Formats: sequence, structure tokens, C-alpha cells
Amino acid sequence: MGEISQFKGGEKAPNNGIYIEVGETGSNVEDPQQISMKAGEKFPETKNNNRVWKNKRSQSRPSPQNSRQSD
Repeated sequence: MGEISQFKGGEKAPNNGIYIEVGETGSNVEDPQQISMKAGEKFPETKNNNRVWKNKRSQSRPSPQNSRQSD
């Protein structure tokens, strides 16, 4: 089982880090909020009910499928 990576307002941050607002499907949003959280702090509400919080670090990490090189 994988670790939960999307969080709603009121849930607790699992790790220290910078979190950013994204769409529920993981899509980017225009003018997203960005917050710095410590483990155990509660997430604030998002600007829109159709958004969730996601760790910014995981946004920039390439997926294993995309990082493979074809020979």
C-alpha cells in the first residue's frame, strides 16, 4: 500500500515540507496557495472545494515510467 499523498483542509500533515494546492485529480490550478507545514499541523481550507493539498516535492519528482530511457 502506498502513502496517502493528497490532503483536505483539517487533516494533519504527515511530514515537514512545502505543500501546494492542486486539483482533486492532481491537475495544476491557476494561482495555487503554497504553505510550509510541520508534521502534525492541520492543513488550512483550500480556496476551492475541488482542490486538495499535495507535497510540492512529489510534484517535481518524475514518475518511474517517464524516467526510463529507450535504447
